[in-house]
Amino acid sequence: MTEGTDISVSRRAFLKLGGRAAPDVLRPPGTNAALLTEHCKGCSACVDACPEQIIVAGAGNFPVLDFSRGACTFCGACADACPSGAFSKDIVPQWSWKAAITSACLSLQGISCRACEDACEPRAIRFRLAPGGKSEPVLDQHQCTGCGACAYQCPAAAVTFTRVEPNKEEDPA
Repeated sequence: MTEGTDISVSRRAFLKLGGRAAPDVLRPPGTNAALLTEHCKGCSACVDACPEQIIVAGAGNFPVLDFSRGACTFCGACADACPSGAFSKDIVPQWSWKAAITSACLSLQGISCRACEDACEPRAIRFRLAPGGKSEPVLDQHQCTGCGACAYQCPAAAVTFTRVEPNKEEDPA
C-alpha cells in the first residue's frame, strides 16, 4: 500500500509541475530546474555515466541524487555524458546543497557514533561534548561541500540536505 501511495504522490507532483523538474529536489551538480525542464529528454545518459552510481531516474525520469548509494566526487561525468544540454559543466562547482543533521543522530541519543565525522573529508562535521555523556554534531556550512559522504555512512539516516543559495550564506567573518 505504501508503494502505491508513493507512486500516487509522485504522479500528482509530476502533473502539478506540468512535466517540469521540481526545483527543490536533490539533482546532480551542474543542473538546475530551468535546464532540466528545457533540455532533459530522460535518456538516462547521466545515470549510466556516474562512476559512483548515485544518480537515479526520479519523477518524470529527471535525474536525482541518491546518497544512500555513495558520495558525489563532483567529477562532471554526468555533465559530459548529457547529449541534451540539461547539464552545464560550468555550474558543477556552484553546488548549493549542504548537509543538515537531524535529531535521529545516534550521538544525540547517547550512542557513540561519529561515522559522519569520519567520512567528512573537508572536516565540516565535528562533535562537541554535551552534558550527560552525549556528543552533539556541529556542522560548519562553509566547509561542507554537500558531497553526501556523511549521509552515505550514517547508520541512522540522520543527514539530510538543504539548498543554500550563495547570497544567503552567513558571512564567516
